[in-house]
Amino acid sequence: MFRTPSELEKAGIPVVQITSALSIAKMVGSNRVVLGNGIIRVVGAPNLPLNEEKELRRRLVQKALDALESDAQE
Repeated sequence: MFRTPSELEKAGIPVVQITSALSIAKMVGSNRVVLGNGIIRVVGAPNLPLNEEKELRRRLVQKALDALESDAQE
């Protein structure tokens, strides 16, 4: 059973963590991290009009997908 992102990486499974808590992501061993929108809704923004919120989500997911294509930073 995998417990940390680094264990998944060692097993050949690439991991990207979308978070607003960068220090915690690094502490648990995440090597690919995308800064999310906020603490409560990391990939959402209900204060935005729906079309803008969808675009925000698309951008964050695209950043995460791009990060998957990069080498993990130790």
